Amino acid sequence: TDGDTDEEVLNYIVSRYGAFVLLQPRLSTRTMLLWTAPVLLVIVGGVSLLVFARRRAGKPPGLPLTAEEQAKLDELLGR
Repeated sequence: TDGDTDEEVLNYIVSRYGAFVLLQPRLSTRTMLLWTAPVLLVIVGGVSLLVFARRRAGKPPGLPLTAEEQAKLDELLGR
């Protein structure tokens, strides 16, 4: 009502409350980071899972149980 333009009103609201009050935020470094962060996290998580799975697949399964260990296990399991 004081003769301010729509752009001036939007600039005031954004400066007072932040860009999150806009339904369509302006393109900036913050908004780009906000929109790309989930995608980057999914990619990093997927790559981490692949690396972990490949490392685990290459490891030997371990040593077989001795006769004494097998007998103790059978006793505990009630066989």
